[in-house]
Amino acid sequence: MPSHPSPPARSAVVVPYAPDAPPPQLAPLAGPDRPGGPAVPERWNAVDRSAHAPHLVAVPGADATEWIAAALVTARPGTSYLKIVDALGDVPAAVGAVLETARRRGLAQVKWEGWTTTAEEATALGFTPLRTPPGAEGPDSGYIRRLYGAEPAAPPYYAQTTHFTCGAVTALVARAHAGALPGEALDRDAELTLWRAATNFPACEPVGLGVAVHRAWPSAPVTVFLDTEDPVLLDHLPEAEQEWRAALQRLSRADAERSGTPVDPRRLSLPEIRAALDRGGHVLLLVSLATLQGFDVPHWILCHGTVPGAVVVDDPWAHAPAGDTWVDAHLLPVPDASLDAMSVLSPARFRGAVHIAPASTGP
Repeated sequence: MPSHPSPPARSAVVVPYAPDAPPPQLAPLAGPDRPGGPAVPERWNAVDRSAHAPHLVAVPGADATEWIAAALVTARPGTSYLKIVDALGDVPAAVGAVLETARRRGLAQVKWEGWTTTAEEATALGFTPLRTPPGAEGPDSGYIRRLYGAEPAAPPYYAQTTHFTCGAVTALVARAHAGALPGEALDRDAELTLWRAATNFPACEPVGLGVAVHRAWPSAPVTVFLDTEDPVLLDHLPEAEQEWRAALQRLSRADAERSGTPVDPRRLSLPEIRAALDRGGHVLLLVSLATLQGFDVPHWILCHGTVPGAVVVDDPWAHAPAGDTWVDAHLLPVPDASLDAMSVLSPARFRGAVHIAPASTGP
């Protein structure tokens, strides 16, 4: 396998980025005569990036009091990547410093939003263009530099269009990735149709989602893993609201039995998830967003690949007010320990997953 070219790495300075008190060394790199002009600091400060640990990775010049390059870098908590929002000044030097920072931390990848770079520049520095999703918020382009070698073909990225259709979207993207659904069929009609078949109003609980996937693609070997027999995702609702939704979940289990959709009462372990993905399967996994985004909301993500120490997922939702974009959410590496913790939901301490095996191997 040919190695990617590496930009020159120099001794870097890493400092937190505070919008109200930027370091004076930054001003000469982000002036109106520089690439991007005033749009760069305006973009940096237009959102509250504090949840994603914004910091500057800078390269000092011969005079240590000056910088020749700097990059604004962020990342979702509990993940294994860094994201370059913009690189300023000597761009190869800035990118090289970010790559070296990521390697020292043992991270799986570096991403780069395409606000002020081009495909030619990013490719020359060893990055691969990401396929830009139609209609997603954020930059018109994005790039990835994998620090662990190659990985299987990426699924298409599709951003959910509502606050409650994450489960349906992960299933649709999984089927598109498996070749069972054409990419152009990933649209809002398909999203809402599958959600309507799976919903517990408005969320999709594991059994209902698994049954809907099995009915939509009868040849797909689907297994639901849910290590509780109690209704789930109802604790935030008033008691009267819980009752009829619990009844719907009982009906989902009856539907699973009638349709031949297996419901395994075991907790699907992280080694089992990795093994399923390595065999070419997909796992729709229910997680809390407390780690990734800072608020404890149940959410479905798609697990579709593995790298050393991490599972590669696609998240159909990006939190734009925090500077989070599709570049963060697509091909997102989550360390095993982080994924293990965020996918055990409180207060019942359960894990919900839908495993879709390759058609030739069975569930």
